[in-house]
Amino acid sequence: MKLCEFDYELPEELIAQEPALEREHSRLMVLKKNIPRVEHRIFKNVLDYLSPGDTMVLNNSKVIPARLTGIRRGTGARVEVLLLRPINLDCWEVLVKPGKKARIGDKFDFNEKLISVVKDRTSTGGRIMQFEYTGSFLEIIEEAGEMPLPPYIKKQPADPGRYQTVYADTPGSVAAPTAGLHFTSDLLEEARKRGVNVVNIMLHVGLGTFRPVHAENIEEHHMHSEFYEINASTAKAIENTRHAGGRVIAVGTTTTRCLESVAAQCGEVVPYSGWTDIFIYPGFEFKVVSGLVTNFHLPRSTLLMMVSAFAGKENILNAYRSAVKERYRFFSFGDAMLII
Repeated sequence: MKLCEFDYELPEELIAQEPALEREHSRLMVLKKNIPRVEHRIFKNVLDYLSPGDTMVLNNSKVIPARLTGIRRGTGARVEVLLLRPINLDCWEVLVKPGKKARIGDKFDFNEKLISVVKDRTSTGGRIMQFEYTGSFLEIIEEAGEMPLPPYIKKQPADPGRYQTVYADTPGSVAAPTAGLHFTSDLLEEARKRGVNVVNIMLHVGLGTFRPVHAENIEEHHMHSEFYEINASTAKAIENTRHAGGRVIAVGTTTTRCLESVAAQCGEVVPYSGWTDIFIYPGFEFKVVSGLVTNFHLPRSTLLMMVSAFAGKENILNAYRSAVKERYRFFSFGDAMLII
């Protein structure tokens, strides 16, 4: 399967630079698997497609201010450090820009409370940094860091909270699980009133979700590992729904990766925590997810490949062409799609 099969034309002006004025007022395209016709709605209408007994699964990971600016000791050179994932209590895998200014043994100052030393290089061009600090690391980077927005978003939003879901709870992601940005607390409460189970998993979003695919044969691409966790009550709710014939609606591709990872490993959804590098592309057999809320994704991306696996490649590409024609807003701050 070739990378060029997952391309489409997108006018640059359709890349959303800021969120909708109200979360639930984003547009919603509704697509039924293997049926080419789409419906055009508003996101708050998403509940019209859910039924009592369905279970909707959210990723409650919270974005951390993972972009740090440091000064290299001895030279005064400025570098930008992006936290990717923790190795242990004090060490993180990071990306450094420019990387040539971060050699093993180099030390960097971020503020008076936080310094680091480069301990190693990674096989993908990153670095392993050991941080030295006093107090809470998360509290310190709240002071020293900023939200790591995707490169296609040119400026920070007026309200940084709009790059967090309303249910974000567990800090650790370097990018938002953006499908959830459309939900409000009221919308989730209304879902519960209608008999829809609403449960949480946690997957810390890393660069694996967004790293460009360079291999022309997509099967040769390797995903970056991400940490996830499913608690006992969520696992039980999902399995009860499946056994009763209800649908499991994943909010976001990260939620989908989490659920399908544990099912691939254990045969069903069970309480679990660990790392996943699952790569979902057409031909994948979904074991858990029967509905998906998602945004519109970049051409040639692993996210586009995942939704193509779920709904059919030509079906998705036709829907994307329709979205361009109807002037939908694309990517992280853009509009949403429901695939059922």
